[in-house]
Order: sequence, then C-alpha cells, then structure tokens
Amino acid sequence: MRTFNIILLAVIIASLVGVVWFIVENERSYLRADVNLSLSQPVPAHSPSSNQANKTKLRFGVAPVLSPQATLKSYETLAAYLGERLGRPVELVQSKSYTEMNALVRAGNVSLALVCSGAFVVGRWEFGMEALVIPIVNGQKTYQSYLIVSSRSNVAGWEDLRQKTFAFTDPLSNTGRIVPVYILSQMGETPEKFFKSTIFTYSHDKSIRAVADGLIDGAAVDSLAYDFVIKSDPALAARMKVVWKSRYFGINPIVVNPNLPPELRQQFESIFLGMSSDTQGMEILKNLGIDTFTKPDAAAYDAIEEMIRVTGFK
Repeated sequence: MRTFNIILLAVIIASLVGVVWFIVENERSYLRADVNLSLSQPVPAHSPSSNQANKTKLRFGVAPVLSPQATLKSYETLAAYLGERLGRPVELVQSKSYTEMNALVRAGNVSLALVCSGAFVVGRWEFGMEALVIPIVNGQKTYQSYLIVSSRSNVAGWEDLRQKTFAFTDPLSNTGRIVPVYILSQMGETPEKFFKSTIFTYSHDKSIRAVADGLIDGAAVDSLAYDFVIKSDPALAARMKVVWKSRYFGINPIVVNPNLPPELRQQFESIFLGMSSDTQGMEILKNLGIDTFTKPDAAAYDAIEEMIRVTGFK
C-alpha cells in the first residue's frame, strides 16, 4: 500500500510539472512565434509572365511592424501590384527585426522597404537611407505611441507600471521602444530599474495580444497598428485600454538605398503616388487602411532624432 501511494504521488507530481511546463512553453512560443520564418517570402498572388521572368527580380522589404502572417496577408497584393506596373517580378521580403531590414536596405538586397520611423532615422544616420514616399492614413501623415494595459488593470499611467512587466516591440521601434525609454528618462528612470522585467515581442500585434491575454502588464505600441488590429479583431478592444498617448511623429516611410538607380527610384515613386488614381491601386490602399501616398517631409522625423540623442541610443 505504501509503495502504491509513493507511485501515485510521483505520478501526480509529474503531471503537475507537465502542466507547468506546458503553460510556460505556450507563453514563450506565443511571444516568439514566427521567428523561424524564411527571410524571403513568396508572393503567391503574383504569377510573373514569361517575359517578366526573364527580367531581374526586385525585392520589396517590409519590417515586422506586424507579425509575419499579418504582414504577408496585408502586403503581398501591393508587391504584386508593383510587379505588374513595373513589368518585372517583385518578391515580398520579411525580416525578423528592424535592424535586419535596415541591413538589407543598406546592402542593396531589397530595392525598397517599409520601415519604422525610428529605424529610418538610424538608417539615415548610418548610410543615408532615403524616404521615398509616406502613407497618409485617416487624412494624417503622423502617428502616436499608445501605452496600453489590460482593461482589468488599475494602471492609469507610466508611474503605475513601476515594478510591473513591460513589452517593447523592437530595439529600433520609435513607438515601441524609443518613446517609452525617452519618457522614463524624463522621469529620471531607466527600463532596467523601473520595470520588474521587460521583453521584446518584435511586432506590435504580438505586444497588443500579450497585454490582452494577461501575459504582460503593459506595452507601448504604434497607434496605427493598434487601430488596425482592433479593426481586424474587435473583441480585443474590450480586453485592453489606452491609458496614455504620445505627441505626434512622422509616419513610417517607404525607403530606398541612396545608391538606387535614379530611373528605378522615379518609377517606384510614380507608381506609389499614382495608386489613389487607379481602381486597382485604390482597392489595395483601402485594404491596407491607407488613403494615398505622398512625398515625405524630412523635418517630420526631427523629434525622433532628438529623443534618440537624449536617450543615448546612438
């Protein structure tokens, strides 16, 4: 009987350990999902003609503002549209981080890319990355950082997050890291001392869902990404609340390497600026939540540059 009890106790303990392991691993996989995706994603919506296939393939990079699946779903039709207008195949390329996408632009491994405004400022410093066009969303050329917490939380602002867990998006993210680090610096704090612990989710939608699912106490996210995710999944809105909003910043641009051939640069610019005048282009813009594309204003990113200098990112 005693032996039976010992065996039963061992089985119970093993089961409990298994449950704990399952929960921990699920939380970890939730936050690191998709990190092993191929850097280069095919564009299934676009089948180049035989004439196109004989021409040099171009690559359109999209930094992980959203998770890989969401990015692929949103931007594959835009890549296909570019290919049709250029008369040559265009491949959609996704990176695992903003730093990685900057490196692809710098090396010329992508012809153009959508990047975070923080990554753009860093790329502009490092190798003269140039903004080609910017999107206008809801009539605006700017966006904000939102501080979000669970709807059940009693957190009402930054001070209430002291010794709480916090999610950054990416090391080069303006709204997801540069802004919160700057805010803490104005409070005389650093993330290491202020928060109990921090993580990087590497996409805004993962930060949003981590807060909604109670895996993290708070996160700073891109206001446009937040609105896009909430629109796609309205049920999430009831599980979160925005408790703070930053000032406005220059919106995430589509960029190119400064050494891109002028003729190709002009072609890209003309296609983007003309999308809202063409039925197919308008439909793609609508699905992306974009009104139109316009030329950028370099001064719109000066505030981000100043925050980076103040916080010592560079």
